[in-house]
Amino acid sequence: MRNGLKEKLRRGEVAVGCWVTTPSLDVTRILAYAGFDWLVFDMEHAPLTMQDVQKLIAVVDPDRITPMVRVASNDPVVIKLALDVGAYGVIIPHVDSREEAVKAVKACKYPPKGIRGVGPRYPSMYGAEFGEYVSTADDEILMLIMIEHIDAVNRIDEILSVPDLEGFFVGPADLSASMGLLNEACNYPPSAKVQEAMAKVRETGKRHGVIAGTWAGSVDSANEYIAQGYRFIALAQDTDYLHRARQDLEKIARNPRSHH
Repeated sequence: MRNGLKEKLRRGEVAVGCWVTTPSLDVTRILAYAGFDWLVFDMEHAPLTMQDVQKLIAVVDPDRITPMVRVASNDPVVIKLALDVGAYGVIIPHVDSREEAVKAVKACKYPPKGIRGVGPRYPSMYGAEFGEYVSTADDEILMLIMIEHIDAVNRIDEILSVPDLEGFFVGPADLSASMGLLNEACNYPPSAKVQEAMAKVRETGKRHGVIAGTWAGSVDSANEYIAQGYRFIALAQDTDYLHRARQDLEKIARNPRSHH
């Protein structure tokens, strides 16, 4: 197993990706050839089943773009299944304590480092490449925990000091809600108060030498976050690009007479 995304991040480069929320092979295939570094198939807020995810991963060339899954919860069984259907990485939501971070790390690694059950299907070509996969998976799987609650921000040093933890992904929407700013949860960039909390997480991550990721929501925000030191950037999700049809329609002159 070779994870091009991890190689890029190890070199200190920026990796930009897109969230996939619809179970469409065509949408995934189009996004996979758009030039993103990674795609995340969302099982937390989107109605994607594990079977959907396996089919979507199958239309992605991992030498071109890295397939990842945001699992529904910090559950070793769910994480194991996501990896066994072919995910090259996982994003684990709502990690709010050191204990939860340790649990997430162990779920992604085989014994003796972790507790991942041995039964890779798709990524080992159903056993035909078993030895090669299990000997490389611990090093090649990318795992990011989500920091999306003020409780996690307040415990960030102990969370990010967990051995073998590779990085974090700040979820600005849930972080905003946990800080009493639900009405501003979808503002990009987020409020000054939330940005202050994000800065604390980012600076702590820098001290621990872990990857910093977050949701940008726009090109301008993405560039700003990159300047701040974030290297794993979610630019948008599939439905955002469909919504842009509305913006195009607003620019159409449907009443030609108004131009005379």
